[in-house]
Amino acid sequence: MQQPSMTGAQPPAWQNILVGAQMLFVAFGALVLVPLITGLDTNVALFTAGFGTLLFQLCTKGKVPVFLASSFAFIVPIHYGVQTWGIPATMGGLLAAGVMYMIFGGLIKLRGSRVIEVLLPPVVTGPMIAIIGLTLAPAAVNMALGKSGDGGSVIVDNYSTALFISMLSLLTTLLVAVWAKGIFRLIPILSGIVVGYLTALGMGLVNFQPVLDAPWFAVPNFTTPEFHWQAILFMLPVVIAPTIEHVGDIMAISSVTGKDYAKDPGLHRTLGGDGLATSAAAMLGGPPCITYAEVIGAVTLTRNFNPMVMTFAACWAVFMSFIGKIGAFLNTIPSVVMGGIMVLLFGSIAAVGINILVKNKVDLSVARNLCIVSIVLVFGIGGMVFNFGEYSLQGISLCGVIAIVLNLILPKAPPHEPSSSAH
Repeated sequence: MQQPSMTGAQPPAWQNILVGAQMLFVAFGALVLVPLITGLDTNVALFTAGFGTLLFQLCTKGKVPVFLASSFAFIVPIHYGVQTWGIPATMGGLLAAGVMYMIFGGLIKLRGSRVIEVLLPPVVTGPMIAIIGLTLAPAAVNMALGKSGDGGSVIVDNYSTALFISMLSLLTTLLVAVWAKGIFRLIPILSGIVVGYLTALGMGLVNFQPVLDAPWFAVPNFTTPEFHWQAILFMLPVVIAPTIEHVGDIMAISSVTGKDYAKDPGLHRTLGGDGLATSAAAMLGGPPCITYAEVIGAVTLTRNFNPMVMTFAACWAVFMSFIGKIGAFLNTIPSVVMGGIMVLLFGSIAAVGINILVKNKVDLSVARNLCIVSIVLVFGIGGMVFNFGEYSLQGISLCGVIAIVLNLILPKAPPHEPSSSAH
């Protein structure tokens, strides 16, 4: 399909406003899923997604048509951080994570994108991203069976009812993702939520009273961060996986529009903008921001490459964040509905990590590659913990540190020597 000329007539402003609303609609399901899972405020997440996107546009001179919203890579760290240190301290750690994005952007400015390739090759990022999905798998299954994420309490007493609703939500998400056409193919999560919600409503599992009680206008429940060095050190290594995701998304949108955004405005600016958006979100109590592949897909479909569309999408998000009944309504979604969708979603994250290894032809018959991948997988799935007095390193953070260190210290096999195989 031929791209529209950038010098031709631009569509009227009202059309871009409507397309902006459509872009937010595409991102909406994934955007609110993170706060619903982690216990953060959904209206704050809406606000910080819009505000973060505007900050990103400011950093990138308004040249890149992408939308930023809640990052799935931080679900496990946020959940652990909230349980361990509380929301304010977790936000302090996430603010520092945003600064780390900006440091990566500075390194790219000074040394070029080669620094990312050296520090974060596929053998590091592949298993790390896989671990994000695999460590979330038990929470998805527990919620799909009508339990809390940790399995400690029962939310839906009837097992058959819980399984029926969760599997119907899962099936809907799967069918839309595979067989839907046009714009509907870009909203599998939202479709699964709608079908699951209506089914749960019909079975009497939805309480509308909080929606009736909520005001139409309400300032989002912003939270200011607190700074605890344990939470900060825990969050910093998590930045590795979404950094790679960001680079991939920038390459994708560049391919779609025919413009090299890695050069203009520059990868250092896009990564710095992502970091600024994440830090700003954390200052207000929202989840970290990341470029959304779903919206890039929508840009590909609509062929509207005007970055102003994302400005309108951001404004829509900010506007909706002040409607109190929206947050109240989202909080009425039964966890069993989310559990069914999470089964596919978290499995997809793990599959992306595996695909990075396959796509980049990472040879696991090479001893160093096998060691890195196997240790990361076992440490991540097994829940390995390194304690250093009051500080503990575990989960994605531990996996990121271990993967980078092993990649740097393990010698690479000379190209002329055959690699040994594990038996």
